[in-house]
Amino acid sequence: MPDKERYLAGRAIDPPPITGSTTVVELVDNAFLAYNAARLREACHLFAEKMLEDDVTVGMSLTGALTPAGLGMSAIIPLIEHGFIDWIVSTGANLYHDTHFGLGLTMHVGTPAVSDVDLFQHGVVRIYDIFFDYEVLISTDKFFRRVIMADEFQREMSTAEFHYRIGRYIHEREKALGLGTKSLLSAAYQYGVPVYTSSPGDSSIGLNVAEQALEGSRLRFDVSRDVNETTAIVWHAKRDGGKSAVFMLGGGSPKNFVLQTEPQIQEVLGMPEKGHDYYLQITDARPDTGGLSGASPSEAITWKKVDPDRLPDAVTCYLDSTVGLPIITAYALAKRRPRPHKRLYDRREEMYENLKSEYLKFLKIRQAQGEP
Repeated sequence: MPDKERYLAGRAIDPPPITGSTTVVELVDNAFLAYNAARLREACHLFAEKMLEDDVTVGMSLTGALTPAGLGMSAIIPLIEHGFIDWIVSTGANLYHDTHFGLGLTMHVGTPAVSDVDLFQHGVVRIYDIFFDYEVLISTDKFFRRVIMADEFQREMSTAEFHYRIGRYIHEREKALGLGTKSLLSAAYQYGVPVYTSSPGDSSIGLNVAEQALEGSRLRFDVSRDVNETTAIVWHAKRDGGKSAVFMLGGGSPKNFVLQTEPQIQEVLGMPEKGHDYYLQITDARPDTGGLSGASPSEAITWKKVDPDRLPDAVTCYLDSTVGLPIITAYALAKRRPRPHKRLYDRREEMYENLKSEYLKFLKIRQAQGEP
């Protein structure tokens, strides 16, 4: 049995007792030894030890009702402030509910064991075990409609530019109310983190933009610009000799949007690349149903989304993001010093033009060789 010693080379399972003074780092490193706890330990190590090197550009995707649960304030804003997240793709719903907090509106701990008819009759909205006043929606709708009436919004723009401009208004509201930073859009504005929405019409923000269109607003979202800007971010990260990492919370459209940057480069633009270097996902979706939300990083290799040589640097935690993200955040903040902010929003035009220039060069070469 020549491989016996190799198989038994892992550390013996002999964790020290957990005490009242056990830290998050000690808990993860010493007690998370098997099953999904072990995957979470691997995720913490991947994020803190490799993805947060200075030469790595980290893209995050947000799916599921994370900001209503307070994860924007507890985890995502600290990650942005420490330079640990460089660009974001989110559902519009997460950004809409994130805005409540920046406007001084509140959401409350509730319970799923309640009559929804009774909640409806009392004007209370429920997201599983989160309760909030229906007027929170009305007030937030009014905020968006009032802001996007401004002249600066009366044109076509990428969703990153839209969110950056909205973030400035939210930041000013936070300052006026003396709140500190409560909105991730405000934090993204302050630190130059571009925030994209893969389906801009699929949220209450999109609904209010559509309402304004009926009144003559000229605001339009340039989704092709979103595709090219996110692709340019990844191309810029890799062509400068750095690495690209994706940190995906949930699955859905935002997961695909951060991953599709690589097949866009390789398959569609025909430019030489190999895939994202680091892949970290927290999901409760199964892979065997065929949906993208549960698709494995090894499957992503076949789509040229992940570099096949970097597959060991890929971790999937089959876990609730509301459990996994706070632990990964606490671990990373304890283990890593803040990184310099890349401020990719400020460099969008430069990266976009560089991608365009490089693509046209490769296109000319292919045409000269008789390729379509």
